[in-house]
Amino acid sequence: MAVIGYIRVSTERQDFNNQKLSILNFCNQEGLTVDDWYEVTMSSRKSTKYRRVDELLDQLKPEDTLIVSELSRLARSVGQISTIAERLIDNGIYLTCIKENIRISGQMDLQTKTMVTMFSLFSEIERDLISERTKEGLRAARSKGKILGRPKGGSILDGKEEFVQSELSFRVPVSAITRKLNCSRGTLIRFIESKKLK
Repeated sequence: MAVIGYIRVSTERQDFNNQKLSILNFCNQEGLTVDDWYEVTMSSRKSTKYRRVDELLDQLKPEDTLIVSELSRLARSVGQISTIAERLIDNGIYLTCIKENIRISGQMDLQTKTMVTMFSLFSEIERDLISERTKEGLRAARSKGKILGRPKGGSILDGKEEFVQSELSFRVPVSAITRKLNCSRGTLIRFIESKKLK
């Protein structure tokens, strides 16, 4: 049974010390020892893959304990929280979020069922609110005469020609460029071909 501390900061200018200290103080009070740390420098806007959450969840074993200083370090939305929590429970893994005083046992007891149900409910409300805000924004834009959608034949990478050309000239792999631009491989290859970049 291992205890894992997960720490994430958004930029290299931030440090891990505050989160690490919070986890160490908690473990000291609970008589626990952190066996391993996951330290990640990555924006919360990135997917769970890039924030190493997927990798972490694959490494954890039944009866392991995952500790974070606060829930926002692990997930950026209620939907993500719900998904991660269900995966941890399915695999018999414990989760502790210190700031929110959330403890999820590795089994579906009454407290855990209640918490997962709440996460699912809030996730649904969150999706509805986002959808409504998006619709309101589109209606407002249309009322002002704005043409919505990408111009025909355009690409989400338009304006990035110089960056892509520079990366290619330094022999940066296509997969690495797609990560930097947050786009699919197909989108990047079509863009390179359409702009005749080398």
